[in-house]
Amino acid sequence: MDNLSFRYIKTNGITLHTAVAGPEDGPLVILLHGFPEFWFGWKNQIQPLAEKGYQVVAPDQRGYNLSDKPEGIDYYTIDYLRDDVIGIIEFFHKKKAIIIGHDWGGAVAWHLAATRPEYVEKLIVLNIPHPRAMPRVFMKNPLQWMKSSYIAFFQLPNLPEKALGMREFKVMQRGIEKSSNPDAFSTSEIAQYKTAWSQSDALTAMLNWYRAIRKGSFKQLAESKINVPVRIIWGLGDQFLSPMLAKESMSFCEEVNLAFVGEATHWIQHEQPEIVNHLIDQFINE
Repeated sequence: MDNLSFRYIKTNGITLHTAVAGPEDGPLVILLHGFPEFWFGWKNQIQPLAEKGYQVVAPDQRGYNLSDKPEGIDYYTIDYLRDDVIGIIEFFHKKKAIIIGHDWGGAVAWHLAATRPEYVEKLIVLNIPHPRAMPRVFMKNPLQWMKSSYIAFFQLPNLPEKALGMREFKVMQRGIEKSSNPDAFSTSEIAQYKTAWSQSDALTAMLNWYRAIRKGSFKQLAESKINVPVRIIWGLGDQFLSPMLAKESMSFCEEVNLAFVGEATHWIQHEQPEIVNHLIDQFINE
């Protein structure tokens, strides 16, 4: 990627490793990856956004790859994760940012928009529901509960690290490859992910995001609807999350539109980058 640089940013008591591209005076776009990715998960979006004049920042979020990994589950609650993003916005001396999140990064993005909307210009989420949508759909669709059962396993102590880390992260590799379209991830790209997962204490820190759910941070979300413009982009082939979740999420937003994308799974930004990039650019410029 041309003109891509890396910076270590101090925010919220920790240091985050970030990929940065685009003009410093451009509108700020922050790309938040999910589990088990790192900044590289946005490889197909960083350059196109930078070329359109945006200052693009894609952090390794707390606990991932080259960013700090504070010890203890308490440091991975959703409020900490949100405040990391606020710190990035302030570091670049901006009042607001366009926030784009996928998977867990989308959960952080939803939470930021719900609780600190003054920092959000627009919100774009990829294949992740509003946190309050999940329990509603669980009641309507038991199959979704079964699809999400891995979350309970990830919350166990020690065992997930052993299971996911064995045989050079074979389970994690197969999990990505079996749930994505063929050729969505090349062999060399998987190798980069394994390097990120191999960082000291990374796997425990990544799993602590799931363990911190038990701390109940999402329960603190205000009942009022999100009042910033929202676009939901959803790959219809997602094996983990039902399209019902996308539709249910709309009820928590004042101004929202939903774009379903066929021939895409949970890993939509890897599989359909041109469509995703068009939907992002179109929404930002509305």
